[in-house]
Amino acid sequence: MLDIRLRTPCYPTEDRDAVVRAIRNLFPDAEIEGDVQIVAISKSLDAFGELLKRHKIRDAARKVMRRGMTGNTTHFRLNKQVAAVGKVSFSEESHALGDIEVFISAADIESVIDSTAPNTRQVAER
Repeated sequence: MLDIRLRTPCYPTEDRDAVVRAIRNLFPDAEIEGDVQIVAISKSLDAFGELLKRHKIRDAARKVMRRGMTGNTTHFRLNKQVAAVGKVSFSEESHALGDIEVFISAADIESVIDSTAPNTRQVAER
């Protein structure tokens, strides 16, 4: 079973609706709760994977997702401001407005990563 959880702070200087839109730009099916700390649950990586493909960053995404693996979970951060315009940017360091933290758990997390961000070099060799 795939479990996708997201969280991000929503500061008083931010518009909550804009933060929610940023999350939904990447995970359109997200069920969102909270005001100061926004928490979301999604059931699908389809839209996220499609953005990785469209922006040609699947190999970079794959590297980040694999680096964040612990057991059957991977964890990574996404830039909230970039997500607001419908793009994906992985965060290596914290940003002033905070990032969207993503936690993905699955019985076979490597398979989930492979299907969301396939190795394009390997695909091209076939």
